[in-house]
Amino acid sequence: MKTLVVGASGATGKLLVEHLLKAGQQVKAIVRPSSNIPDSWNNNNNNNLTVIRSNIAQIAVDDMAKLLADCQAVASCLGHNLTLKGIYGKPRKLVTDTVRLLCEAALKLKPEKPLKLVLMNTAGNSNRDLNEPISTRHKFMLSLIRLFVPPHSDNENAADYLRVNIGKQNKHINWVAVRPDTLINEAEVTEYTLHNSPTRSALFNPGKTSRINIAHFVLQLFADDETWIKWKGQMPVIYNVEK
Repeated sequence: MKTLVVGASGATGKLLVEHLLKAGQQVKAIVRPSSNIPDSWNNNNNNNLTVIRSNIAQIAVDDMAKLLADCQAVASCLGHNLTLKGIYGKPRKLVTDTVRLLCEAALKLKPEKPLKLVLMNTAGNSNRDLNEPISTRHKFMLSLIRLFVPPHSDNENAADYLRVNIGKQNKHINWVAVRPDTLINEAEVTEYTLHNSPTRSALFNPGKTSRINIAHFVLQLFADDETWIKWKGQMPVIYNVEK
């Protein structure tokens, strides 16, 4: 399998690339032109990795289609930097626009076997297909977050694009939106649990999810057909097991 990783220079994207390579998969990694990447990625002997330095917002649909043409899977690990510029600067619709770009490119290609698309999302976003209940206090806080923290709306809209515009029966694209809770860094994969919906409040009782566990789960989605069939068209929530 060959996988395109968007946002490959980010904290989670780098880990996913490493997991895919260790599993013997071929990877195309899109990174920002100015991004620092691991020295191992510059190793010309690594025939399974192609690094593409480009600003995702400047890639046209036809060019993305060319990048996806020989891929069977794609993962978007993009997110907004937690700085004033990252939160309030442009592009404000980075994640949504990227999901739309990937989907439009895939639909242009019309692959015979559906492209597997994984979106890194957030446990703070509800899966409106399941009518997940949240408290009045939670709803009030979310309304404020949508107003004052634009990246949250971007994450919501990206997942909704997959749910509404692509749907669960698309002939050319199958998708999974992975919802981690508070992100942390760990050196090794640890035990984690998966749920159809959040089991705790992302605002008032958040759990933790290590980036390396997300990378491990996404690899399982791509590499294991049973795992993919179980979660396709869903928005699984992933938590580290607390010790």
